[in-house]
Amino acid sequence: MTAPISRSTAQPPVTVRVFTQRLSSTPRGARLARRLTLNQLHSWGIPYGSDVSDAVGAIVAELAANAVTHGRVPGRDFALRLALVPGRVQVEVADSRSGPPRPPAPGAVRPPRPLDEHGRGFVLVDALADRWEVLDREPPGKTVRAEVDLPEWIDVPGSK
Repeated sequence: MTAPISRSTAQPPVTVRVFTQRLSSTPRGARLARRLTLNQLHSWGIPYGSDVSDAVGAIVAELAANAVTHGRVPGRDFALRLALVPGRVQVEVADSRSGPPRPPAPGAVRPPRPLDEHGRGFVLVDALADRWEVLDREPPGKTVRAEVDLPEWIDVPGSK
């Protein structure tokens, strides 16, 4: 027999907030992804200019630029998904390309040589995200997921 949950032992409900948007695979779409991200974080109580806002904004900028530059398939958009879950912000950027070039795995990111024109995006993601991974998805394509932990001073209702 299961005991009923009393009000004194019940935990508050966990609130997960989610924002999703499909964007054109163009430089304008990548810029818009970053702006939408910063606005959404602010509406969730994560202020502009905070370490979390700056980190998540930079991660989205890099992942969106990669989706537009390396993951673009003509006629296909890329997708941005943000989630505010207990203690962290999750970022997902999905594109439609499943073949090469493939993003490096966490721990396999190598800094570019000084004169390289590309290769700095995942160095930034690796440095700013607390965790990240590259996932294959169906239909063909990939999703890069990154997480940034919320510091204690950010008091977002339902996020802890």
